[in-house]
Amino acid sequence: MTNINLEIAGKEIVAIVGPSGCGKSTLLNLIAGLIKEDRGKIDNQAGKIGYVFQEDRLLPWLTVYENIRVAGEKEDKDRIHELIHKMKLKGFEHYYPAQLSGGMRQRYGIARALYYGSSLLLMDEPFRSLDYGLRLEMLKQVKEIWKTEYTSVIFVTHDIEEALMVADRVLVFGKRPSTIIKEVRLPQTEQLRMVEEEMLVKVKAEIRELIA
Repeated sequence: MTNINLEIAGKEIVAIVGPSGCGKSTLLNLIAGLIKEDRGKIDNQAGKIGYVFQEDRLLPWLTVYENIRVAGEKEDKDRIHELIHKMKLKGFEHYYPAQLSGGMRQRYGIARALYYGSSLLLMDEPFRSLDYGLRLEMLKQVKEIWKTEYTSVIFVTHDIEEALMVADRVLVFGKRPSTIIKEVRLPQTEQLRMVEEEMLVKVKAEIRELIA
């Protein structure tokens, strides 16, 4: 990873796409403080950072409610139930992770990250194992989070269409040593974009060629 210069504005959705192994997840881990940079500087003015991993990482011996609860310093029942409702999972509070579908577990993972109280949410390919319909529903949830939680989002994905549908800005990473080879700025919108639009079709083709 070299010459990565990235600034995330308040209430912005930034998507990162690029070939496998180019350092997308590594960048998120650096931002989250899970690994230490050996050079350069990360200036975190966001305070707490929430992280939605590729796997849901729910604790199997705890109920869904309890999995969300352990992410916070103290129990706020109203906030937990608000997030459960927002993720459209009301009625499953006392289920265990093994009793839930993959899409439901990922939604609870998002609720847990939000309950942690972050102003920056990192999402590392959280929907890659879901079918198209569920992925679309999850992308709508990302937009809903952006609208209501006053949260900036960095969203890593292999799916160019996902990035174009949801992000205000798309960063294209090149092969190792990783660097940003293109930045695409899109008009901010509260809804998912239609990737069939002529402009987005052209952008998608350009990004695919760069990654290839």
